[in-house]
Amino acid sequence: MTKEKALEWFGVGTAIAYSLLVASNSGYEFWGFSLLLISSFSIGLWAFLCSHRAMLLLQFFYASAGIIGMFRWA
Repeated sequence: MTKEKALEWFGVGTAIAYSLLVASNSGYEFWGFSLLLISSFSIGLWAFLCSHRAMLLLQFFYASAGIIGMFRWA
């Protein structure tokens, strides 16, 4: 597996875990938003390496949402 594929799938996995934690409303929202931040860095790096500029821009906003969510639920 290439590093690009590993970054892509790691980012997807952490994004899925984030969405399930936040949607479950089980008290783990802070950890969910932490996973969103990690996911956005992973997918952002993948997007940069693969020249997916629109996806890279989207990850900037996801990272911002992750940071806001972490502060909101801290």
